Amino acid sequence: MSSRFATVVIGGGTGFIGNRLKNAFAAISSKVVIVSRNATKDRMSWTDISKHGIPENTEVVVNVAGLNVLNPMQRWSSDFKTNVILSRVETTKILADAISKCNSPPKVFITISGVNYYQPDGKEYTEYDRVPVFDFFSRLCKDWEEAGNLPEQIKTRRVIIRSGVVLGNESGMIATMRLPFFAGLGGIVGSGKQFMPWIHVEDLTRMFLFAASNEKVKGVLNGVSPQIITNSEFTKALGKAMNRPTLIPLPEFAVKLVFGNERSDMILKGAKVKPKRVLDLGFEYKYEKIEDACKQLV
Repeated sequence: MSSRFATVVIGGGTGFIGNRLKNAFAAISSKVVIVSRNATKDRMSWTDISKHGIPENTEVVVNVAGLNVLNPMQRWSSDFKTNVILSRVETTKILADAISKCNSPPKVFITISGVNYYQPDGKEYTEYDRVPVFDFFSRLCKDWEEAGNLPEQIKTRRVIIRSGVVLGNESGMIATMRLPFFAGLGGIVGSGKQFMPWIHVEDLTRMFLFAASNEKVKGVLNGVSPQIITNSEFTKALGKAMNRPTLIPLPEFAVKLVFGNERSDMILKGAKVKPKRVLDLGFEYKYEKIEDACKQLV
């Protein structure tokens, strides 16, 4: 990356993806400002942004804030659902409003969303497909993305990255599955036939930097690997990388028992998603194949 930015603001910069972005942008920026719930010496709070706006000389604004939807310790209650929405939609809106009030708006505003935007119906979807709302999570994605809309007179580039399952050692699916797989208790989830749009966390991080550094990048990008796989294929790849058997399935009823019917759909169903615009724009993946990604992570 040859671009160098003055100031980069990252909403949710203390989380799994945010921490990666913080380190990556720090290498090509004069200053990185993190926005989180509580202000500290090195961070701003969301209240600070609402009251005072984003710092001067901000060239890039990123938002990856959001509660972990698949926290098994968190009951899927109406209160938790409300907090899930607020942590994504409201934070994005706060940043969009701050950008709209800038005397000198940033060059680019990049936000994350999810592939839950697409229906898990077996049809192959690309960024060019418009899908009507069909459940809670597709509504969440739509509202999340729309919260970042800017007035026409604001010339800040707008980029939305619809992420699939992010594979990394710090958190997410790999961190959750490592211990049971190591103990030989790994296996498919549900039928194992559901599609699993995925991306290595390093490639997702690089995609954000790619979007920030290239003026031709606008609109929606599917933050997934070009390789379309099922849960069964992921299970085999992870088991092989760990040199462990994958014979013990996690049945559908057990997933629903832990996560409830609505939330379990995120695990038991999956859309078939291709990153067509990402490839058309010339982004190069480091981990295109699930076998290579699992080997690196293990």
